[in-house]
Amino acid sequence: MDFLRPTTWEEALAAKADRPDAVPIQGGTDVMVELNFDVRRPAALLDLGRVAELRAWGMEGGACRVGAGVPYTTIIEELGGTLPGLAQASRTVGSPQIRNRGSVGGNLGAASPAGDCHPPLLAADAVIEVESRERGVRMIPATEFYLGVKRSALEPDELIRAAHVRPATGPQYFSKVGTRNAMVIAVCSFAIVLRPEERRVGTGLGSAAPTPRRAHEAEDLLARELDWEAPLDPALLRRFGELCAAAAAPIDDVRGSAAYRVHAIGVMARRTLAWAWNDHLGRRAA
Repeated sequence: MDFLRPTTWEEALAAKADRPDAVPIQGGTDVMVELNFDVRRPAALLDLGRVAELRAWGMEGGACRVGAGVPYTTIIEELGGTLPGLAQASRTVGSPQIRNRGSVGGNLGAASPAGDCHPPLLAADAVIEVESRERGVRMIPATEFYLGVKRSALEPDELIRAAHVRPATGPQYFSKVGTRNAMVIAVCSFAIVLRPEERRVGTGLGSAAPTPRRAHEAEDLLARELDWEAPLDPALLRRFGELCAAAAAPIDDVRGSAAYRVHAIGVMARRTLAWAWNDHLGRRAA
């Protein structure tokens, strides 16, 4: 196995163009586990850990541009107010050591349905910036990025450069069910984003289908029927949970049954919407 270690983004793009079979790693928190268990044996590893620009974040065009190598710890400590949903999800990832090494870019590259960052990125209408040496930059909406179990829209010669996420303008929440309270892969997860200025709610489901996905019918229901100045209608809340559960298409596996996942998605959808709505009304009253 070859080990490639570029120090600049240009070197990284060149290495990926010349060796499209090379598997990129940031913190290696997913890939190294697969190597250790002999699940994967790539011809080459492309270590992006020395590419400094991937660890930077900043505002660009009205969105927060989060470099693919920005670790979860940085998101928690520096972006909690700007991207609260993503920060909440980052807090649930592994141990402090994993949060210091793992990144949103690595989560996106793995494209696992159980990845913790996917639901808040979907709910917040994130756009993924990818690039190749030959064809330049592509901007892929998160809704179009996931193609199947651990399959994404990345071409063989492309690398993930950043995620673009608009700053929160309303409450955001992330909820996760696991087989224990920490250091666990999600049985299922759910994210919600309130955008009061647009009278719109975004959703994201994780570990509940072959790919992370949104509950479009549930979002449409709230767009039609939600009164943004009034307490939440219990019947509307219940129907929202039902539609979110209906958007799931999970499987039975060692972490949980399909039936349990469907039930849990409905419960998390109701809870997160209620939490977010209480925050929304509290901000209006303040």
